[in-house]
Amino acid sequence: MAQQRMMQRYAKWHIWLGWLVGFPILMWTVTGLVMVIKPIEEVRGNHLRLPVQEEALPKDTNISVSLPSESTAPVRSVATQVERGETVTRITYMDGTSERFRANGKKMSPLSEIEARMIVESGIVGGDKVVSATRFDAENVPFDFRRPMPVWQVALADGTHVYVGTETGRIEAVRTEWWRTFDFVWGLHIMDLQTREDTSHPILILFAGLGVLGSLLGCILMFRRRKAKVKVPA
Repeated sequence: MAQQRMMQRYAKWHIWLGWLVGFPILMWTVTGLVMVIKPIEEVRGNHLRLPVQEEALPKDTNISVSLPSESTAPVRSVATQVERGETVTRITYMDGTSERFRANGKKMSPLSEIEARMIVESGIVGGDKVVSATRFDAENVPFDFRRPMPVWQVALADGTHVYVGTETGRIEAVRTEWWRTFDFVWGLHIMDLQTREDTSHPILILFAGLGVLGSLLGCILMFRRRKAKVKVPA
């Protein structure tokens, strides 16, 4: 009898927990389904990137690059390669910023709009169908980029946003319309629509814990009811 009362109590708790966490569980299931519909490589726009053939440095290349005398920024890496027919040395600093230099040591200017368009046209499928090109400072980048670096946003006719670093001269990100959909449902999935990066906050942990508790109660009740059904005489 005591066991029966306990199971009835479990059933009530299960019902109340069902009402409390039913919507979050449904939301997690739907958003999870949306996020696995397409491969992650396609979500990231990797299928739109055209292969870039690497060029060897000329044998007579004489690289002479020196940091400005007033510069005190620590250097993370230095790389030299041929980009669009020109030998370029890229210095990346520990804070994530970078500068480009020609082979003669002269610093290159930030990427122009025309250069950004040319990079997108040669590096992205459909990159010749440009709707607009907008420059953003590191402190004011669009939400679908979310990286503190100056970029050109090249918007294409199919809704894709291609971000080209004004200092790096590279395609830094490809944001398709599906990427933005994925990003939104990811925010719903982790219950963080503001930054869409916090995967460990009290609200998410609370509802996840309640969901686990409700599932455990459901499992207990399921086995109990199976046992009770077997005992019913024919």
